[in-house]
Amino acid sequence: MTPDILAKAFSLIALEAGELIMRFYEGGAEVRLKDDRSPVTQADERAETLILERLKTVLPDVPVVAEESVCRGEVPDLGERYVLVDPLDGTKEFLGRNGEFTVNIALIEAGRPVAGCVYAPAVGVLYAGGTRAWRSAEGVETRLRTRPYPAQGLTALCSRSHPDPGSEAFLAAFPIAERREAGSSLKFCRVAEGEADVYPRFGPTMEWDVAAGHAVLAAAGGTVVAPDGSPFPYRRGETGFRNGAFVAWGRSPLN
Repeated sequence: MTPDILAKAFSLIALEAGELIMRFYEGGAEVRLKDDRSPVTQADERAETLILERLKTVLPDVPVVAEESVCRGEVPDLGERYVLVDPLDGTKEFLGRNGEFTVNIALIEAGRPVAGCVYAPAVGVLYAGGTRAWRSAEGVETRLRTRPYPAQGLTALCSRSHPDPGSEAFLAAFPIAERREAGSSLKFCRVAEGEADVYPRFGPTMEWDVAAGHAVLAAAGGTVVAPDGSPFPYRRGETGFRNGAFVAWGRSPLN
């Protein structure tokens, strides 16, 4: 399958998972803390089960790394090609009922995301990317392109639930005209659709938090790099899927 066809296939799975998640969002979900003290709900677990079943049909021979499975110690043998799944990115947003949570699915090939989708079921908006990027809402599909950097200064995105001083220190070196907050991987999508220009993250994240948004942003003309401008790596589990710091830019990184 081509990257665009894969992104569409992932999108259909995410839409189905999102419908399931919304049942819990509207009806209530039990919460417990994982070993790392982060929250998990029935919505996370049930959505992941559904996604894994559907991926067996779309990519039957490709290993899948999914957040809740990894937390249970279920990590497949990985090669150069694997799928990353976060069934409910932004559990704190889900519990806080602000709507900024997403379903994330992405394919990694040779250390980079080549197809992915980010679906925000509470607001009914889906972002996807392969060789191109698009936004789908209310039956209307719109092509995404990042915007040129504004002469009056950049719009920076910051995490609503996970602020970190490293990101603030990084932004201090650039002409920032406006700062906005957003939850989950929607920050990548805001840059991809030209509503913002840069999103730094120096706090802890996992590969499944980032890959789908990275795929959308890259297809829209942006990039995700380490703070020094070097490529942002996906390491096939060599660091337990934990990321280092990164910066998502709408265009080429500013020096």
